[in-house]
Amino acid sequence: MKLSLQRLLCLFLLSFMAFFAVSACGRNLDRTNPPSPEQLTQDCRVVQHVMGETCIPQDLQRVVTLRPDHFANSFALGIEPVASVFAEGFPFPKDIQNEVSNVESVGDYSAPNLEKILQLKPDLIIANSRLEGIYEDLSRIAPTVVIDLPYPPPSWKKQLETLATFLGKEEASQQLIDNYRQRIENIKHALGPQLDQLEVSVANSSLEHGIWVLGEDHFVGEVLNDIGLQRPPSQRGDFFYIDNISKEKLSDIDGDVLFFVSMGREQDEEYQEELREDPLWQKLNTVQNDRVYFVDGYWQEAGSILAINAVLDDIKKYLVGGSLGTSN
Repeated sequence: MKLSLQRLLCLFLLSFMAFFAVSACGRNLDRTNPPSPEQLTQDCRVVQHVMGETCIPQDLQRVVTLRPDHFANSFALGIEPVASVFAEGFPFPKDIQNEVSNVESVGDYSAPNLEKILQLKPDLIIANSRLEGIYEDLSRIAPTVVIDLPYPPPSWKKQLETLATFLGKEEASQQLIDNYRQRIENIKHALGPQLDQLEVSVANSSLEHGIWVLGEDHFVGEVLNDIGLQRPPSQRGDFFYIDNISKEKLSDIDGDVLFFVSMGREQDEEYQEELREDPLWQKLNTVQNDRVYFVDGYWQEAGSILAINAVLDDIKKYLVGGSLGTSN
């Protein structure tokens, strides 16, 4: 028995030494022949973003987006994400309702569910700079790119182009923007002299935040500027929002035309119903001339090309009539 144990110990030591020698040899080979840049990037593309450098897989299958507008833009570019964050407590805007049926929700804008994202096994996560505090955690789950999103945010066109670069969809992005510009020219041509005459107001309201207007720096303001439509004096200038508009200052949302946004929640609809019964509301020129148009929440969150095209559809419908084609 004693002899058998000694032999067993010797065999174990010999096996360990052989394993160590092979491992050391392998490490030496790795140091001697490091993988070439071509080998490192043959299955992925290295891109720069605000948090550093990420190698994005060439054949993307499972993308997770951490903003609804980035979800919508990905979809428009030909990449269908498997999951995204959405605004909790709000219905899906109509511009993406048809696209979200097979998409998993992974939480709200400010609090993505990391455990849920991990379970989905993504091959790319598209984050934004407002979530930079969890960038390292996201990067441990999958390659993660970060789109810079200060306040006020950059143009919707710039966001689309940045995302397209990450996804390798630059040509698709250019085609979408070219189509947008063609639609703008069609609307300008159809409106003709009205461009210099119409003052278009855009406002929104909610039970929690009252009434506010969307400024010229807002995504919708950018669209109106591209068309050449005028804004009321109170809505001109370099700003994204003007909020806390009291009922006594409802004249600030007046104009020749008023697009009034509805986010779709029941309490917001009730607030708007009360507003419409107010005598100060009834004094607005747009109300008296029956030129108030209630539009969906994509006007508020118009950061994607899908939302922008839906906005153009509404402008065509209410300002031009049926003389233009639908979005393409």
